[in-house]
Formats: sequence, C-alpha cells, structure tokens
Amino acid sequence: MIETALIIETVVKAVVVLSVVAAMAGFATFIERKVLAFMQRRLGPMHVGPYGLLQLAADGIKLFTKEDIIPQNAIKPIFIIAPVIGAASAFVAVAAVPYFPEFTVFGYTIHPIISDINVGLLFIMGAASVGMYGPLLAGLSSANKWSLLGGARAVIQLLSFEVVSGLSILAPIMMIGSLSLIDMNDYQIGGVANWLIWKQPLAFVLFAIAGFAETNRTPFDLVEFEAEIVSGYATEYSGMRWGLFFIGEYANMITISVMVSIIFLGGYNDMWFIPGAIAMLLKVSLWIFLFLWVRAAWPHIRPDQLMWLCWKVLMPLSLINVLITGIVLV
Repeated sequence: MIETALIIETVVKAVVVLSVVAAMAGFATFIERKVLAFMQRRLGPMHVGPYGLLQLAADGIKLFTKEDIIPQNAIKPIFIIAPVIGAASAFVAVAAVPYFPEFTVFGYTIHPIISDINVGLLFIMGAASVGMYGPLLAGLSSANKWSLLGGARAVIQLLSFEVVSGLSILAPIMMIGSLSLIDMNDYQIGGVANWLIWKQPLAFVLFAIAGFAETNRTPFDLVEFEAEIVSGYATEYSGMRWGLFFIGEYANMITISVMVSIIFLGGYNDMWFIPGAIAMLLKVSLWIFLFLWVRAAWPHIRPDQLMWLCWKVLMPLSLINVLITGIVLV
C-alpha cells in the first residue's frame, strides 16, 4: 500500500512539474518580449488579447499548425529526433530539483521534488549536458552548412562552459560535503548571513557566467548568431520541431535559476518575514529577469573571445578557487 501511494505521488509530481515548467518556459517567451520592449521603449505584443496576454496562445497555435518541413537531403530519422533530445534532456534534469519546502495536505506530507537522490547536483548537470546532442545532431543532419556551423559552435560552447560550471561548483561541494541540493539548502539555514554566496562569491560569479553560456543566452548566444550563421542548428527547422529546441532552452534557463537560488542564495529557507516558498519564487523570478536584462543591455561577443574567456580566464579562476577552498578547509 505504501509503495503504491509512493508511485502515485511520484507520477503526480512528475506530471505537475513537467506541466508547470513547460508552461513557465512558454510564458517566459512572452515576458522576455515585454521586458525587452520596455527597455527599448517599445510596447511589445499588444494586439492579441488585453495587453497582448493571448500572444502566447497565438504563438502556440502557430507552432502546432505550421507546416513541418524536412529538407530533401536531410538524414530524416536524426533530423526528427534531434529536437526531442534537446527538450527531453531539459525536462529530465528537473527530476532532482527541489522547488519548495515540504508541506502537508490533509495530513499527508508532500516533498516538492520528484526524486530525492543523494547525487542530485551531479544528476542535473549530467542530464542537462546530454542536451548538447540535440543541436549537434540537428546541425549534422540538416544538409545545410549554416546548420553545421551552428551545431559545431553549440557543442564547443556547451562543452567548454560545462568544464567551468563543474569546476566552479566543486568549492561549494567541498564545504557542504554533499551533492544533494536539499543538503545544500539545509546548509544555509539561519538567514541571509548564512547564504553561500558570501563564502563563495567567486564560485557564484563563475557558475552564473557558465549558466548564461550553457543556456545560450546573451552575450554568449553564438549558436544563433544571425549576422554569421542565420539561425544556427535550427535553420532548417519549422513548426513544433523548432519550438521544442526553444522550450528546452527556456526550461534549462528555469533550472539554472533554481540551482543558483538553492546553491548560493539560501534556497527555499525563510527570508526574514518572507516564507520559504515565496522567497524561492522571488529569487527564481529575479534571476530570470537578470537573463532578460542582460540580453537587452549587452552585445554579442565573438567566438574567439568566448573561448579565450572560458579557457584562459574562467577555468584558471575556478581552479584557483578550488585550491584556496581546499587550503582553508584543511
């Protein structure tokens, strides 16, 4: 009976989390257009529904009904499965993410995490990294040189900055002694003064920069650098296949925001008089807004500048941070 209840609870939580994250990923596209319009003194979407609120529904209908075109010389099975890999890896990664503190409903305690595994951080980073096969396979199978260049850039960028994100997170792991995001959250119980950002500011900055690069956000969105490679690996895609790539991208953006909030910003612990669940929503919302703000304020950088920043600046800094943390702990 207990096992049946656990299975039902897990299935319900998986459906709820996937539905909410997918809805938030779609809604983030509308919010991004509004925020960018505000910062550029425009109105953004205004014609569909009050204040353009139904623009998201219009975009969804367009994606579902748009003609699905597969290029004549494309490798069709790979071309078809590539967007699925990109979106699926993003949603698999959320399985080990705790979103809120546990709460009780009708005497039943609910833990807002699909699967509480003791290597949650490793699982999330591993599952998300599989997503690079989506752009790679899309670029290789499209029979288009711009798609091939975009896929190659995607793999180079993701691989490079995964090294930085992995090394930057080593120092906090050394301090906490666990790969569980719940343990990382519990480590910061006690208020704002106990947030890990004050003990590991360099790790926070490095992880944040790597997060921008891994989610293909400005100023690191070289995968779709319109001035050089049109739309990158997604050049030949249309309709919902095109949409799957960007649903996965925005889902990864939400996951990164949650991870930063849990690891460095106190997680879902109470913040002054603000309950933990509300505090978590505020932190994630603030971080998503930062993604949008940077896009409006910063220009693109060149691919050689990106690689220089990664291998000659960020990676040495992350190694130095790990070394200093080890010396201090010893």
